[in-house]
Amino acid sequence: GWLTPVTVSREGLVEREPMLQRFFKTSSKLSTAAAARSKFTLPDLPYGYGELEPVISGQIMELHHSKHHNTYVTNLNAASEKLAAATAAGDVTAMIAAQGAIKFNGGGHLNHTIFWTNLCPPSAYAPPTGALATAIDAQFGSLDEMQKKLSAMTVAVQGSGWGWLGYDKANKKLALATCANQDPLEASTGLVPLFGIDVWEHAYYLDYKNVRPDYVNAIWKIANWADVADRFEKAAA
Repeated sequence: GWLTPVTVSREGLVEREPMLQRFFKTSSKLSTAAAARSKFTLPDLPYGYGELEPVISGQIMELHHSKHHNTYVTNLNAASEKLAAATAAGDVTAMIAAQGAIKFNGGGHLNHTIFWTNLCPPSAYAPPTGALATAIDAQFGSLDEMQKKLSAMTVAVQGSGWGWLGYDKANKKLALATCANQDPLEASTGLVPLFGIDVWEHAYYLDYKNVRPDYVNAIWKIANWADVADRFEKAAA
């Protein structure tokens, strides 16, 4: 058993203060361990860095995944820890200050995690089928028309950002949208992300220089419509 000093109040209540101290220390350790377990991590790619060539080079994929995406993950974890500390301290100013870094790096992590699975090697490409193909035809007339519209919107993004095919749950239909910087689609617009096109220059500059339209038009050759269909099915359920 624990050897704990016992103090008796005037009302005769027994207080075991060291026991409480141990309890709170244990709780704190458990909270810290839980936080460590919940750290965000860089996901593995479902293909090799060079497997998207010639549309996207292995050099770009390695830099984009292992450097850029990894930086978003690292910074998101740091920002999350700052927010947790600020929340524990009741420091509202610090809590508010942490939001910008969480939005930017959290958005970068979410967007890229979707982006990697939205793509597939050119040899694995297959056009959409089933419910997704039917929805695209009903909403846009054809796959080609949807691609033209989204490509034009995405090329027109000023500075850095993303073009998206999303699902509007409220109106039960597909929708196109663009987001600036790393703003996440669902948190920004309410649309569920189905397929995203990254038009930050680090995603294409080594291959396409400043000719963004060539990159955007080429990316359709490696669209993983099976992944998009799976996201569509879950969003529409």
